[in-house]
Amino acid sequence: MSLIFYYAPMSTAIITRAVIDELGLDCERVKHDLSKGETRTPAFLKINPNGTVPAIVHDGTAIWESAAIAMYLGDLFGVQANLYPAPGPKRGEAMKWITWSNVRLADAAGRLSAALPAGSEGGVEVAVSAEQRTAEALATAQKDIAECLRILNDALSGKQFLLGAYTLADTHVQGFVAWLGMMGTELGSYANISGWLARCAERPAVAKTMDE
Repeated sequence: MSLIFYYAPMSTAIITRAVIDELGLDCERVKHDLSKGETRTPAFLKINPNGTVPAIVHDGTAIWESAAIAMYLGDLFGVQANLYPAPGPKRGEAMKWITWSNVRLADAAGRLSAALPAGSEGGVEVAVSAEQRTAEALATAQKDIAECLRILNDALSGKQFLLGAYTLADTHVQGFVAWLGMMGTELGSYANISGWLARCAERPAVAKTMDE
C-alpha cells in the first residue's frame, strides 16, 4: 500500500493525522507551510485543486476534505480495527457526525475564527474582510456555536462516546471542538462534552495532536 499524507500545522489536517495514527497506518508525511503558499503551487494543485490540506494520495488516487478522508480510511481499515462501523445504521450514524462537524460546526467555527481580533489564539490572520471581523459577526458565530454545542451535548447524554464505543467519529468531531476551546469558547458548562473530551484525550493519537 502506498499512502502519502499532505498536511500543515494548525489546520484541520491535525484531525486527519489523528485518524491515521488511530488506525496505525504507515504513510509518507509531506509538510506544507501555508504562509509561504506551498499549497498553491502547480504541483500541489494537481493533487488538490482547492489548494488546501489535508489531502492524501492512496495508491495513486488523491482524496481531499478531512471528512471524506476519515470515512474513506475508516471504511478500508477501521472496521477490522473496531474503530469504524460496518455498513448499516451505525455506519450512517458515524458518517452523520463526521459530516456534521465539517459542515455545520466547522462553518460556525470558521466564522468565529475570522471574527476574532487579529492575533487572537486560533484566529485567522489573512484574507479576512471588514464584514467578517465585526462585533455582529462575532455574536452571530458565537450564537451558532452555542447551538451546535447544545446538539452535541444532548447527543452525548448517557454515553461515553458518540456511538457508545470510541470510533473515528469521535476522533474527527473532537478536533473541531478542541479548536473552539483554543479560541476561547467556554466548554465547561457542557458537562457531557467536557467528560467526552477528557476521554478522547486519553487516546494516544488524540493526545499527540494536543501536545503540538
